Amino acid sequence: MTTATPPTISLHQLSLHYTLGASRIEVLRDVDLQIPAGQRVAVAGPSGSGKSSLLLLLAGLERPSSGRVQVDGVDLASLDRDALADLRRDAIGIVFQSFHLLPSLTALDNVALPLQIAGDPQAFDHARELLQRVGLAPRLTHYPSQLSGGEQQRVAIARALVHRPRVLLADEPTGNLDDHTAALIRELLFELHRDSGSTLVLVTHDLEFAARCDRVLHLHDGRLHERPRPVAQPHALPA
Repeated sequence: MTTATPPTISLHQLSLHYTLGASRIEVLRDVDLQIPAGQRVAVAGPSGSGKSSLLLLLAGLERPSSGRVQVDGVDLASLDRDALADLRRDAIGIVFQSFHLLPSLTALDNVALPLQIAGDPQAFDHARELLQRVGLAPRLTHYPSQLSGGEQQRVAIARALVHRPRVLLADEPTGNLDDHTAALIRELLFELHRDSGSTLVLVTHDLEFAARCDRVLHLHDGRLHERPRPVAQPHALPA
């Protein structure tokens, strides 16, 4: 008798609200969701609908008002701050829209940092290999201020994947990029995701990005609804 593999991400009756003066602002309401290992899920919705808040909850960077978040079989409510940091270090990669690179570190240092924190003696070898993979071999010693937006995002993606996380969270990773660079980043993110076998949760307004995911979820008025996946248009990588 075989045992079903538990989902990598499981949300049960997840709610998040803030109190502002006499007002209560409902961000998420009773969200239920299960995402199997390796699946690519896009989360769409209008600005201010709570998409980024959902990612923060998945990363353990925000606590829910009620409900349960499980990532990689672990109930995040059972973890203290240090244990949450350990979980992110070991199992979760995060790509932000605004890159969040450390300005005082080179591209190589930024990517190696998660492995250094984990005590990996080959941190710089792994970081160098991944930066070469994303086409930044000539830029290893450059600081973020010396890199273009697309180059900074490639560094951020390499940093998020260098420890081979089981969960990859990406918050509008092409939002600050021009169309040409955004297309390159789309290809790179999906290519590296395929290689790592991670579970991808992608917040995006980019319809082509969403169309290439396995599922598309729409967040509106705090509730999550699954929508038919849009049809991806034939595309080619820009020259």
